[in-house]
Amino acid sequence: MNESRAALRYAKATLNLAIEQKATDAIDGDMRDIVQTISDSDELKDMLQSPILEGSSKNKVLKVIFKNINDVTKELFTLLVSKKRITLLNEVATKYISLNDNLKGENVAMVTTAVPLTPSLEKKILAQVEKITSNKITLENQIDESIIGGFILRIGDLQYNASISNKLNHLKREFTNSI
Repeated sequence: MNESRAALRYAKATLNLAIEQKATDAIDGDMRDIVQTISDSDELKDMLQSPILEGSSKNKVLKVIFKNINDVTKELFTLLVSKKRITLLNEVATKYISLNDNLKGENVAMVTTAVPLTPSLEKKILAQVEKITSNKITLENQIDESIIGGFILRIGDLQYNASISNKLNHLKREFTNSI
C-alpha cells in the first residue's frame, strides 16, 4: 500500500475518534506540536526512521517527548508502533491537521513564488482561492528562487503549477520527444 494512502487512513481514523470524544482541537494541537518538533529535530527524525531501534523504545521516547498529549494521540503512537508504521507519524499528523481544517471549513493555501508576495497580490490570490474553494483560506507564502518566476499554488491535494521552470521543463520535453 502506498505510504501516503496509509497515512491518510490513520489520520482519518484518528479524526473520527477525536470527533467521538469531542477532542478535535486538543488533538489538532498535539498534531501541530508533533509536526513542529519533528521538523525541528533531526535526531527525532532519525530515531523514527531507524530500523535498529525497537518500536516499543520509540513509543516510550515519543511519550516522554510529548508527555502532555491527549490519550487519543497516545493511542495513535501505540497503533503506529504495533503496525510497524511509526515512520508515518509526521505524515499522519500533517494529514490530520489538513482533514481537521477541512472539517472546520478552513484551508491553508501554500503559494510558492520566486520572490515574496506583495500585500496587494496576496489579497488578490486569497480572494480567488476563496471563490474557488468557498472555504476560509489562510495563505502561506514559500520562497523558492529555483522556480524562476510565476507561482505554484497548493491547496490540500490539489496543485496548480504556473512556474517558469515548469513551463521550461515542459518545452524541453516537447523538443526531446519531437526529435
